[in-house]
Amino acid sequence: MKEAVAAPFIHDTTTTAAAAAATAGAYGSPPVLSQKQQSAANFLGKLNYGAVPVLTAADQLLPTSVCTRSIASILESRVIDYDAMDPEAEDAFYVADMGEIVRQQARWHKLLPRVEPFYAVKCNPNNMVLKTLASIGTGFDCASKGEIQMALDQGVDPAKIIYANPCKQISHIRFAAAAGVRMMTFDNADELRKVKGAHPNAQMVLRILTDDSRSICKLGTKFGASMSAVPYLLRTARESDIDVIGISFHVGSGCFDANAFGEAVILARKAFDEGAAHGFNFRLLDVGGGFPGNNAAGTGVGFQEIAAILGPTIDRFFGPEVRVIAEPGRYYVSSAFTLAVNVIARRVVPRDAVKTMTPATTASATTVSGPAPTRDDHPSYMYYVNDGMYGSFNCITFDHAVVTPQVLARSGQFLYGQSTLSQDVDFPCSVWGPTCDSIDCIGKNFSLPEMQIGDWLHFDNMGAYTMCAASQFNGFKKSAIIYTNTEA
Repeated sequence: MKEAVAAPFIHDTTTTAAAAAATAGAYGSPPVLSQKQQSAANFLGKLNYGAVPVLTAADQLLPTSVCTRSIASILESRVIDYDAMDPEAEDAFYVADMGEIVRQQARWHKLLPRVEPFYAVKCNPNNMVLKTLASIGTGFDCASKGEIQMALDQGVDPAKIIYANPCKQISHIRFAAAAGVRMMTFDNADELRKVKGAHPNAQMVLRILTDDSRSICKLGTKFGASMSAVPYLLRTARESDIDVIGISFHVGSGCFDANAFGEAVILARKAFDEGAAHGFNFRLLDVGGGFPGNNAAGTGVGFQEIAAILGPTIDRFFGPEVRVIAEPGRYYVSSAFTLAVNVIARRVVPRDAVKTMTPATTASATTVSGPAPTRDDHPSYMYYVNDGMYGSFNCITFDHAVVTPQVLARSGQFLYGQSTLSQDVDFPCSVWGPTCDSIDCIGKNFSLPEMQIGDWLHFDNMGAYTMCAASQFNGFKKSAIIYTNTEA
């Protein structure tokens, strides 16, 4: 049977000021906390200092709970030792390890000690993720009123928030002003005039255009002022008596050349010099995002390689009087989430059908109508699982993610982290989501041992740009989340 401590919780939108007590000491007098906020702060103490959470009545106000079990033991309890009568026993679910986020924070401070991380909320706005990050002192990169509120709900000081969207809705700017959030980015004169009217005390950060041609996700097509436009924008800001405090850039996501970061820093230095020529005393450098997650081998350049270039380049071109921040997202959360999915249906595609059909039609090949093929027939398989492109795997479309299914449980045998049996034969297969839309295909060129209905697959590194954009199309709910902290 499933253990109660590992009970799943659906990704929630309930917000608390859980980290208020954890952050207040750094920013002055502690705020007066409500009962719910105090409960959350106490809960974080349990998360940070290793106690297995024993939930009191006050703790029940929290939307989630955290255990301290290993990822493997949680997975096994859900896919092997479960209550067969539980109507949700077959549902897809995540295991989210907050300990991995803590480890990534330590790694960041070791390799980029000068750079303050401001977590990109858009990457994964899960409440427990935000709560954990607030408790370990990160800032927050927000792109909307909603994201600013999420950060504030964790008790984060407004000075630890940057409104890093160069094109903002006026009512959202007013909200930021009322909340005390002053740092915000811009890349055009109209934005300056808009902010001047809605938030005259804003501290503006000019986002410049850098070379993002070496990245998978190129953001320069939408944001960033060219260096030729910088003098005009700074002159406009000076004439409008707008406080511009520094420069930001973004080299794009999925960067495969660490030199892009160093080159962008050099470009930012030129923008700093231009600021001085216009009478500004810039004191902030925002090096943006694009930092890969842990276990990102084969998907681009690694974080250690980026840090080896970025850190020394910052020190060479900027003195200690300049505050340096960054906007990592996937860096913190990608490897913290593992997704388990159940094989809810399958179709067997005979070998001859595969040979005679083009790749475009193979997926819909005629299935076996007579006896099922044997292993000697070398068929291919179509597996249908209970999360897909309209759910967690929207990352394939929106984030250019490359995902790989791995066997989690097969024929009652738990295989997480293990190789399949030596006598097992892999077959070509495709994996499909549960909806009625034919574009709901996770991939068509996988290779797996033969899976049966009721078996389980898992996907690693599923914490970035997955659940944040998931829908409930066709009535399929978002995958549940089980939280653990392997650093406790």
